[in-house]
Amino acid sequence: MMKAKVLILLLPIALMTSACSVANFLTPYKLDIPQGNEITADQVAQLKKGMTRSQVRFLLGTPLLNDPFHANRWDYLYSDARGGQLKEKKSFFLVFEGDSLVSFAGETLPAAVKFPPAQASAASSVSSAPSSKE
Repeated sequence: MMKAKVLILLLPIALMTSACSVANFLTPYKLDIPQGNEITADQVAQLKKGMTRSQVRFLLGTPLLNDPFHANRWDYLYSDARGGQLKEKKSFFLVFEGDSLVSFAGETLPAAVKFPPAQASAASSVSSAPSSKE
């Protein structure tokens, strides 16, 4: 008799918690997934019209899309999803004529932050510290 009452109470609870609308707080962890080529403003500043395809590939990397129907156009795409939500999406494209770069346009990521070099006095104090091997 007691087991039947416990079973009757636990069955509806189990059914309610198994429903997706009731248990929204039990969602799995979603990874932050950046995908594609990160094209920064520094890299674009180094691009010059007339560069060869191999020079551009060295500077920006291999393009994400290489369309066989438009062999003279390279597309670089970047997307960043955080927590399952698309936060950032950027595209950058280059147009070639033969083997030389003719034009380029699109959105870029901000330039990389450059930190100032460490002070020389801090480096010399580390190197002048007495060694423990005597």
